[in-house]
Amino acid sequence: MPALFLAADAAPSGAGLVTLSPPVLFFILGVVASLVRSNLRMPKALTKSLSLYLMWAIGFKGGVELTREGLPPGGLTAIALALALAVVVPLYSFAILRRCTDRLNAAALTAVYGSVSVVTFLTAGSMLEDRGVRTGGHMVAAMTLMEFPAIVIALILARVGEPAAGQGAQKGGGHRGWPALLHESLLNGPVLLLLGSLAIGALTGTRGQAVFKPLATDVFPGVLAFFLLDMGLLAAARLREVVTLPKALLVFAVAGPLFNAAIAGVAARLLGVSQGDGVLLMVLAASASYIAAPAALRLALPQAKPSMYIALALGVTFPFNIAVGIPLYIAVAQRLW
Repeated sequence: MPALFLAADAAPSGAGLVTLSPPVLFFILGVVASLVRSNLRMPKALTKSLSLYLMWAIGFKGGVELTREGLPPGGLTAIALALALAVVVPLYSFAILRRCTDRLNAAALTAVYGSVSVVTFLTAGSMLEDRGVRTGGHMVAAMTLMEFPAIVIALILARVGEPAAGQGAQKGGGHRGWPALLHESLLNGPVLLLLGSLAIGALTGTRGQAVFKPLATDVFPGVLAFFLLDMGLLAAARLREVVTLPKALLVFAVAGPLFNAAIAGVAARLLGVSQGDGVLLMVLAASASYIAAPAALRLALPQAKPSMYIALALGVTFPFNIAVGIPLYIAVAQRLW
């Protein structure tokens, strides 16, 4: 049975820690191009189109896999563990971050690091397929469910313990902002596309897969490579902002994801989750959102500094996970399982 992610070539499962996956190499190319001040740029309209394509492709293929194999015995456990991580990670992350910065910025960072990165998830799936490790379509649902609990938890934490006067002002803004925030979170365009594609893939099954195979499967690695090229350009640009941030936050941007991945990996192994799903849970727990969470934060916590939470997520954690983290999580999983 085909796995959730498809790639051009399969590498031996015993491949080394460093991967030569073409999408990752294109990410590195984008970083290098930005650092040497090349005029290489990706049009914003094209980047948005690539993002929408990735949401559609991953949702549709995930839905097809759900229909093909149903929900395996470990699938429900994986989804439940994903939800538990989506609640627990933000709570202890805020306790740590509060020691490094003020309450509002700590809450914003909690939302970003408690949420997940879809692109990191896609890249991990591609690497797993390269190594012949199978994953379940239900992991798309797990990823979607992990996207937004951290945002809600972070907003609650941001409002707890505020001074009376500030609390009143913030509270008034909160009443106006909550409906818009929930709308942004639950009916966000890319997320709605992801969920809708998941449902359509599940409804059409193998018949739909036969129709969309050239677009959903054959083109996927190339589109992911182009998207990661643009992410490399953006990540390198954020490095200039990163150097001005407190060193404690820089340490958290690397150590926090590693700790989260370790918790997810051990829990997945003890609960009997499959190796492929366990790796994806580790990747999701270790990732940081630089799209959905920042969009919600700009609406709900405008006082927080985007230059802090976006710079750390996109300039430190994302490239770390792509270049080092994912291969490391895969290697660890091979030993745990």
